[in-house]
Amino acid sequence: MTEAGTAASCAATTLPEPVRQRVLTLAAQALGQLPATDIPAPLRRFASFAPAKRAKLSASVLGPILETDEHFRRLTAFQVRREHQELGDAVAEGIPVPAADPVEIAALAYLLRPDDWELRVADAAQVAVDTPRADSEAVARLSDQLDQARTETRQVRERLREQVNELKTENVTLRRKLNEARQRIGGLQTDLAARTTEAETADERVEAARSEVEREVRRLRARITELEAIEHAARRTAGQEREMASTRTRLLLDTVLEAASGLRRELALPPGGELRPADTVAGTEPDAAPVGRTAPEDDSSLFDELLSLPQVHLIIDGYNVTKTAWPTSPLHSQRQRLVTALGALVAQRRIEVTVVFDGAELSGPVQLTAPRGVRVRFSPAGVIADEVIRQLVRAEPPGRPIVVVSTDREIAESVAKLGARSLAATTLISRIART
Repeated sequence: MTEAGTAASCAATTLPEPVRQRVLTLAAQALGQLPATDIPAPLRRFASFAPAKRAKLSASVLGPILETDEHFRRLTAFQVRREHQELGDAVAEGIPVPAADPVEIAALAYLLRPDDWELRVADAAQVAVDTPRADSEAVARLSDQLDQARTETRQVRERLREQVNELKTENVTLRRKLNEARQRIGGLQTDLAARTTEAETADERVEAARSEVEREVRRLRARITELEAIEHAARRTAGQEREMASTRTRLLLDTVLEAASGLRRELALPPGGELRPADTVAGTEPDAAPVGRTAPEDDSSLFDELLSLPQVHLIIDGYNVTKTAWPTSPLHSQRQRLVTALGALVAQRRIEVTVVFDGAELSGPVQLTAPRGVRVRFSPAGVIADEVIRQLVRAEPPGRPIVVVSTDREIAESVAKLGARSLAATTLISRIART
C-alpha cells in the first residue's frame, strides 16, 4: 500500500473510543522523550508537562496532528516501539499475540502501521461492541457484592453506634472528673499565687535590707580607706621630714668635719689643746677667706678648686649650658651629651650633680639615659627651671658648699643671696672639654 493510500485510509478510519484514548496516552508519553526540534509547534508547550497532564491537555491537538503529520506519527511510533519493545515488535511484524489486550494491539497497530493495522483496529471495535454484555454480568456481580457490603456496613454501623454510646457515657464521666480536677487546680493556683506574692514581698524586704547593709559596708570601707590614706600620708610626711632633717644635719656635719680636716692638713696644725709661744704675742688676725678664692667666674682653675670642696653640690642650668656649647644640635642630643659628660666628671671627682632642664621645652615624654650619680630634673608645668634651681639651693642646709652653673645674671644674683657660688656656663664647658 502506498503512503498516499495509507493516509487516505487513515483519514477514512474512525478509531473506537478506547483505542483513540490509548493512542493519545501512548503518543503523549512519547512526546516527552522527543527532541524539541522534532515536535510540531502546537505541541511544544505540552512537552514539559507531566505525562497524565500532557495526555489530558494535548488530546484535542495531538489526535489531529497524528492523523495528518506522517513524519511526526513515525517518530512517535518509533519511540513507542522502544518503550513497548516485545509487543511493538510483534505488532510491527504481524505476529499474533492472543493474550494481549485487543485495544493495546489496535493502538500500537495504528501508530506502527503494519499491513494489517486496519484489521487490528476493526477487531478492537468488535470487542468494544461485545463489551456491554460483559458489563451486564459485571454489573450483576457488583450488585451482589454491593448488597453484601451494605449488610456488612449496617452491622458495622450498629456495632459502632453501641461503641459511640459507651464512649459518650465514658466521656460524661471524664468531663465530670475533669471539672473536679480543674476546680482543685484552680484552688491550688490561687493558693500558689498568694504564697508567691508573700515570697516576693519577703524577697523584696530581704533585698532592701541587703542593699542597705551593702551601702553601709561600702561607706565604712571608704571611710577606712580614707583614714588609712590620711595615716599613711601623715607617716610618709613625718618620715620624709625626719629623713630630710637627718640628711641636712649629716651633710652639714660631714662638710664641717671634712673642711676642718682639710684645713688642719693644709695648715699642718698640731693636735688641739697645746698652746704655742707665738700664741701669746698680741696682734691683729686676718679675716677668713670666702669659699674658694676670688677669681673671674669663667676661670677653669677656680671651677676645679670649688669641686674639691668637701660635700660640694653642683647644680647646672641645663639648657643654658647646652645652648651655649652646642646651639645647632637638637634638644634631645644636647641633653644626652651634657649628662654623658657630667657622668665622666662625677666618676673623677665623686661629687653630687643635679641638672635642671626647662619643662616648657618638652613636646612629649622624654627618653634620656642618665649616668650613675647624675640627677636630672625637668621643671613642672607652669614653673621655669630658674625657680627649681632656687628651690634646690634653699633645700640644702646652711654651710654646705653649693655651686650653680648658669650664665643667667638673675639666677647668679639670687643664688648668691642664698649662700651659693655661681659660675658661668663656659667654665663647665671648658672643664668638660678637658675630661
